[in-house]
Amino acid sequence: MYTLGINAVYHDSAAALVHDGVVIAAAEDERFTHVKHAKRPVPFSTWQLPFDAIDACLREAGITLADVDHVAYSYDPALFPDMPTRPGATIALPLDPSRARIEANASPWDPLFLSYIVNAKAQLLDGAPHHLRKRFAGVDRENGFVWHNVEHHLAHEASAFLASPFDACAVLTMDGRGEGVTTSLGEFRDGKYKRITQVELPHSLGLLYEAVTGWLGFLHSSDEYKVMALASFGEPAYADQFREIVQYNGNGHYTVADPHLVDRFGVPRERGGPLEQRHFDIAASLQCVLEETVLEMARWLHTRTGLPKLCMAGGVALNCVMNSYVRDNGPFDDIWVQPAAGDAGTALGAALWTDYRLRSEAAQAAGERAERRWQMDHAYLGPAFDDETIEQFLRWSKTSYRRLDNIAEEAAQLLADGHVIGWYQGRTEFGPRALGARSILASPVDPGMQAKLNEIKDREDFRPVAPVVLEERAAQWFVGARRAPFMLFIFDVQPGKAERIPAVRHVDGTARIQTVNRDQHPLYYDLIAAFERRTGVPVLVNTSFNTRGEPMVNSPRDALESFWTSPLDALVIGPFLVRKSEARA
Repeated sequence: MYTLGINAVYHDSAAALVHDGVVIAAAEDERFTHVKHAKRPVPFSTWQLPFDAIDACLREAGITLADVDHVAYSYDPALFPDMPTRPGATIALPLDPSRARIEANASPWDPLFLSYIVNAKAQLLDGAPHHLRKRFAGVDRENGFVWHNVEHHLAHEASAFLASPFDACAVLTMDGRGEGVTTSLGEFRDGKYKRITQVELPHSLGLLYEAVTGWLGFLHSSDEYKVMALASFGEPAYADQFREIVQYNGNGHYTVADPHLVDRFGVPRERGGPLEQRHFDIAASLQCVLEETVLEMARWLHTRTGLPKLCMAGGVALNCVMNSYVRDNGPFDDIWVQPAAGDAGTALGAALWTDYRLRSEAAQAAGERAERRWQMDHAYLGPAFDDETIEQFLRWSKTSYRRLDNIAEEAAQLLADGHVIGWYQGRTEFGPRALGARSILASPVDPGMQAKLNEIKDREDFRPVAPVVLEERAAQWFVGARRAPFMLFIFDVQPGKAERIPAVRHVDGTARIQTVNRDQHPLYYDLIAAFERRTGVPVLVNTSFNTRGEPMVNSPRDALESFWTSPLDALVIGPFLVRKSEARA
């Protein structure tokens, strides 16, 4: 049974393919279209399906859309408050929406938004772009795939509890919004999921964080991670004001009042404008109150469920500082966060949930119990390109290159010599973090490397860079470090090691680490081990292989374009090395 999951409603459009409980592929559409986050979260873009990502997933399995049994779309319009229910319903749109009278939490464009969602199946059948149509053709419209609308937050929840390493866990998901819900709390045990409670609009931690992101001069629904980084430079001087906005009410619930940011804090910062201490302090205050509120929810959820483990998803769960605060101050023994925690992950969750539900129903009818058949040990679920394809493109593009005799050893020497390299190996990561498949790598020993990488990528100066460390060495270099393969938790740098890896130590003394073992990515592991043999340091700087405003590279063409339009020193792509110095010679 093939189940295709699709996220297309707001942003981070993505697809995932599950075969009898096992994830075959998952990919984000931005990696193909070069539009970061695939699209902006506006009603006019809801019709756009992630055809390129769907095509990649089907291609990985060697099938076409006609071979798919079920399609799971991570939004259920029936749960939307204004969804028409009568047969033959029509929609009306105001000619001038700014003059339209609407109710709270509604938009004059809601009818158009809903119409696009209701017609998503027809768009999938008929709307594929010309160059992809072959893989989307031939579907039996009467007896072909079954369409499922999956509640947005259920898709978030399933992406966590059906992918986690836990057989039983409490579940907490938080984002901007779903159909009408912003936060969901539940538990997974004995193979069943039970929803406990939810927080509904207008109360949303995610939307508040978005609003402050915009006030600080960054792009909302995109740059929230920059606000998290900015917070480390400030003090929570405005925490009491944010506590007036966000109030925890017990029983897993909170309220968020209209923040009135201009009235409270004055004129918003302009994009690219100077950053003042009050900007740092406002970011720190927001982060502080977010952490306090989520910790209270986690404590209540632990008391309610009695379960020692927690899994999380939703865009708010990409906040690694908050995750670590809950880890260090909360009651749970272990916390797992799904690496594509934002809306892209709902494609994975919708597919996993639909597959699991259908297999459970079949097993129950036979007097049996369906079992989970997969867990997310790594995020390398996107496309890969074999050595022959890579070499063909290098030759076609008239790029000078040479084949390496020992990829890990020769690349490690480049890094030990202080070079910054593009690293392109294996299947693309699913989710927003570069995890060693599409990465820019450098030595952490040079104190100036963080500034150098920010210059290479044309990033803001305040933004940190993150380390990757051999899993078995992590606790020697980072305080209390444990397995953290997805860069979703921070740890303090060990005091005795800070001077040896200054490039990855943030201003607050922490680092957002990725641990790696050889089972997850053998070549990546061997590279770090080879670097350790040369330097005594089992750590590298790892940042995403892209430049400002661009998604992470996906294809060999993307890698070459990014390499030649940035000051990178070398590119290790498959077994091949491209160097600018060699190209000049």
